[in-house]
Amino acid sequence: MTKAAPQAKHHRRQHDREIVALAVPAFGALVAEPLFVMADSAIIGHLGTAQLAGLAVASALLTTAVSIFVFLAYATTGAVARRVGAGELSAAIRQGMDGIWLALILGAAVIAVVLPTAPALIDLFGASETAAPYAVTYIRISSFGIPAMLVVLAATGVLRGLQNTRTPLYVAIGGFVANAVLNVALVYGAGLGIAGSAWGTVIAQCGMAAVYLVVVVRGARKHGASLRPDVAGIRASAQAGAPLLVRTLSLRAVLMIATAVAARLGDTEIAAHQIILSLWSLLAFAMDAIAIAGQAIIGRYLGAGDSAGAKAVCRRMVEWGIGSGIVLGVLVIVSRPLFIPLFTSDGAVKDAALPALVVVALCQPLSGIVYVLDGVLMGAGDGPYLAWAMLLTLAIFTPFALLIPGWGGGLTAVWGAMTLMMATRAVTLGLRTRSGRWLITGASR
Repeated sequence: MTKAAPQAKHHRRQHDREIVALAVPAFGALVAEPLFVMADSAIIGHLGTAQLAGLAVASALLTTAVSIFVFLAYATTGAVARRVGAGELSAAIRQGMDGIWLALILGAAVIAVVLPTAPALIDLFGASETAAPYAVTYIRISSFGIPAMLVVLAATGVLRGLQNTRTPLYVAIGGFVANAVLNVALVYGAGLGIAGSAWGTVIAQCGMAAVYLVVVVRGARKHGASLRPDVAGIRASAQAGAPLLVRTLSLRAVLMIATAVAARLGDTEIAAHQIILSLWSLLAFAMDAIAIAGQAIIGRYLGAGDSAGAKAVCRRMVEWGIGSGIVLGVLVIVSRPLFIPLFTSDGAVKDAALPALVVVALCQPLSGIVYVLDGVLMGAGDGPYLAWAMLLTLAIFTPFALLIPGWGGGLTAVWGAMTLMMATRAVTLGLRTRSGRWLITGASR
């Protein structure tokens, strides 16, 4: 055995420790969002199929409204991690504060758009006459929690960049418990129905944002970072996040198109789609935990000028992504008969969901690769490439998905189109990673 072999093994173990230390807490924090939706789906699902169908459309719109600004977390994580790697802690936190101020501004703008246009947005998604009123009620109330969720995204990015994923975990656990308790109390205890579910989620989201602000403000004072809004800094944060905004808008467009196609297949199909989408989101966020670790670790390595270390940890994270995808896929197959009854007692909805879940399960190893490479390139600040790659993916997915109703395809075909989308992303991200063009070192890209 050569001397290089033990050294390589030592480096793999070191990378594994770093990945686990960041990814395990990040997993708990990441699954909070889909768990919020899953809890709402489970509670609302037992009110009736029309209510669940309304929640499906409304939650897709709300998740889009929040998720298109996920760059507040992703861009901040890589940028802050670079500063940490370069030993510039005060500048790192100041950059994070600019992101938080930007989050508040964007949150207010989203509310101003969503409130008056809610009925038109729901109609655009093709919701049935029975489901539309529930969707409008849910989306209007829940929109008041959007500024809080954007603050959570930005503050989470700051902490991840500081290599701290434990605090987001604790906040996420508290938020999920509060959301579940409030939903049950307001939906059934107070008899508010779907409106109670929306108000419970808003309250939980505001509580999470308040905790994050306390933590970040304390860190800023400790390291002498200013808390005041800085116009130039806010503008710089917006410009840095613009490519990731394009990337995320394209991804959300894929999910909205899939939901719109399912809605036009009927209430049974859209209700089943909501159940599957909840699980798909949970699986995605679970594997994205490795990607989050990648963002923080890659950013730190590149900030410290260690491109070789960044490349090595990238390879190791891909192995983790594939392995995690295999395990999750098997779990989905095994738990199918137990999972679906948690959300509905409607036999037709169960029959529509079961075969589509098989497609989701088989796609998980591929998804593991996609999420890891996405996180690596984000950590490297390679936003422009991610934007173009996702636009190409959207262009390939859209015509295939829109033709499904004309072909007489059902929900399984919709999720087959989603698998095509993931395969396209795997190719584009894999080619970029192999090229090495993302390996740019320094405190800023």
